[in-house]
Amino acid sequence: MKYSDEQRIKKIYENASKLNEYIKSNKVTKDRLMDDYALQWLVTTPLYNIGEHAYHISDDFKNLHADIEWNMIAGLRHRLVHDYDGTNWNIIADVVLDEIPLLIEKIKELSE
Repeated sequence: MKYSDEQRIKKIYENASKLNEYIKSNKVTKDRLMDDYALQWLVTTPLYNIGEHAYHISDDFKNLHADIEWNMIAGLRHRLVHDYDGTNWNIIADVVLDEIPLLIEKIKELSE
């Protein structure tokens, strides 16, 4: 299915928000994420989806909203999918705990 940029933004927002809510409601810490294999699997699926949608957003839209690191978001997805065994969980923990809440706010502004 081909999504519009607006639909992709909505999907990014939904996935990021659900991931963030899970992290907060389950009091996930960096240490726990580093050691819990099931939790690692759980956080990667939303990151895949966020990255896939970010990758396919049009260049025009990305250029209009250059404050969002579209290439970094898509690149993270590619690294997770194609180099899963080489995943640096310190980076993923920082993304999940620190960057996702910031992304949610930026994406939310695009929807208003």
